[in-house]
Amino acid sequence: MPRFSLPFFSDGHRLDADLHLPDDDGEHAPYPIVVAASGYQGLKVIHPERFARALTPRGYAVLAFDYRGFGLSEGERGRLVPQEWVLDVRAAVDRVSYHPRLDGERVALLGWGLGGGVVVTEAADDPRVKVLACCNGIADGYRSTRKMHDDQTWRSLLRRVEADRERRTTLGRSEITSPWDIVRLDLDDRTDGYVDEELYKAPGFGAGVNLESADYLLRFQPKEHAAKLTDQPLLIVHGENNQLHKVEEAHTLHDVAAGPKRLEILEGKGHTEWMFDEDPTFKHMMETIDEFFSVAFSSGKA
Repeated sequence: MPRFSLPFFSDGHRLDADLHLPDDDGEHAPYPIVVAASGYQGLKVIHPERFARALTPRGYAVLAFDYRGFGLSEGERGRLVPQEWVLDVRAAVDRVSYHPRLDGERVALLGWGLGGGVVVTEAADDPRVKVLACCNGIADGYRSTRKMHDDQTWRSLLRRVEADRERRTTLGRSEITSPWDIVRLDLDDRTDGYVDEELYKAPGFGAGVNLESADYLLRFQPKEHAAKLTDQPLLIVHGENNQLHKVEEAHTLHDVAAGPKRLEILEGKGHTEWMFDEDPTFKHMMETIDEFFSVAFSSGKA
């Protein structure tokens, strides 16, 4: 799988990105392009590169990048704001739309977890995106975050977010906290174990997040944007037993999306314990995505 550095700028921040291409010496260029958007605390070397390994043999070019403030990208460390990530994905679409080896008329978005809500929000206002997939994503930032917590930790988080608003106006900076104070993993044993065993292998994973980020997350509403998807086909894939982002997030997105749509529920599966290249569930998901994208690119319907 040939890989080339393809950095781009978003809001003045230089974002680190790699373009992954099919190994065919350019025979089938210009290629359809998939912009892969990572999830909470995610980095390009985790799931975006996994998606690239699965999709480039199928003829797609895949752009994997680190959001602002993550990895080698510029930006404030500890700031994890999905509304700003939407701008980063849009800038990624800008970058790939004019690349000579890529087909700007065949652009797809693929978002994982929080990134699933990000790509829904971006595509709603970007007609250049012809098709998109939201995998284990969210529809409602407030609801999905609330359901990660018990009553005690939820009240604590809300108090801290409220106090941080005053802190920001008086001191000019937000308090840094553990990312798992916001997205609580320990109530989802399968995801918690996967994160500990797999994701912490990535340098920089698990870094602190400021409480202003939590404030923005609670206001993030991809469902409001899904209602604008009247022409772009939307594929929603979600684990039936996902205890991090409950399956109702997928049903909400499917219910409100106005255009062509498909809902694929992964029976008996959780959020991320099956995210390995050779896992049958991961392979099934990628086959489903390939089929959905191919139909959309060839006919405009899926």
